[in-house]
Amino acid sequence: MSAYPLPTFLAAANAGRARAFAATVVLGMAAAGCSDISSTFPPMTQPVNPGASAQGPVSGDTIGNGPVRVALILPLTAANGAVPAKAMRNAAEMAVAEFNNQELTILVKDDRGTPEGAQAAAQEALAQGAEAFMGPLFAQNVQVVAAIARPTQRPVISFSSDASAASRGVYLLSFLPQSDVRRVVSYAASRGKKSFAALIPQNAYGNVAEAAFMQAVTSAGGRVVAVERYQPAKASLDAAVSKLKGSIGQADTLFIPDDGNGLPAVATALRAAGIGSNVQLIGTGVWNEARALKTPALNGGWFAAPENTGYNGFAQRYRQRFGSDPTRIATLTYDATALLGALVRTQGSQRFSEATLTNSSGFSGQDGIFRFQQDGLNDRGLAIYQINSGQAQPIQAAPRSFGQTGG
Repeated sequence: MSAYPLPTFLAAANAGRARAFAATVVLGMAAAGCSDISSTFPPMTQPVNPGASAQGPVSGDTIGNGPVRVALILPLTAANGAVPAKAMRNAAEMAVAEFNNQELTILVKDDRGTPEGAQAAAQEALAQGAEAFMGPLFAQNVQVVAAIARPTQRPVISFSSDASAASRGVYLLSFLPQSDVRRVVSYAASRGKKSFAALIPQNAYGNVAEAAFMQAVTSAGGRVVAVERYQPAKASLDAAVSKLKGSIGQADTLFIPDDGNGLPAVATALRAAGIGSNVQLIGTGVWNEARALKTPALNGGWFAAPENTGYNGFAQRYRQRFGSDPTRIATLTYDATALLGALVRTQGSQRFSEATLTNSSGFSGQDGIFRFQQDGLNDRGLAIYQINSGQAQPIQAAPRSFGQTGG
């Protein structure tokens, strides 16, 4: 199977201006070796404004004027979704401009954050000739759009981080906790860690993280010594830590998939119980924000996350173009737009087929390499960071191909 291209960007050295370079996407088969989720990557599981009216037009503007039409469905007028949605819409425009994309016309649709709005948006886009869908953000809305797209064999590239939204033909481009967990556990195992304990928040993110943790430890040849769950209340956290204390001596690694909202309290409870100094702390990409990084008890901890270089360059160009900071997930629409444009340019009638989109060699985007699985989930190439004095220091680079183990 040949590799499929996705353009990547490099920032021009002179005056900080960006130049687009069409690059080959990751590598041929030989090179490949053959919710309250977080404040960094916000939850994309439920509509932010479920009471919004589904009445009124859903038509938005268009981006580009190419022969192939694709839809971009976002909650542009939802109460709490408009700010990230606007940045994501801008990122799609930016991708079209920077790649001089002459292949696509993007039909921008507002789903207002509701399933009814998503249904109207998808139906309208389909009537206007959309061959593929980008979005929506929220899992419930993704399922509505999928029900419209699937009978017509139009793929959906969604930005929900809820794995339940994925299915055959419905691909999640989002940052999924499963990838973070696999990566950091694999790295820990490669550094000789064999016995794992976990302290996990009792929420939707924790549920996903626990399942991924159990599977990842088994795959890495390790053993799980203990898993304790906790609610945000101090009494619940103290009780979980007390139970953990009885078995932590058998573990060399402690997994804590909480974010900056919960980690300071977790750190206080662990310190009070005398836990932490003799065990390696590991976490996920939700650690990659200031409150978590500045939690002293996490100093020396490891976590997996996308490399920052691509996003930093993207953010700089975004600020120059739009005069404001992008939301962190704006790279998702940028990469989706770049990918669809590249596939139109290179893959002809098979541009949006399942075989094309699930190419095992993957694609290269602003946040590193990624690929879609047949079940709609994704794999990402992630870096490993260590927290040092309030900063995230990269200690192992993200793999450049899916042939690298990344461990």
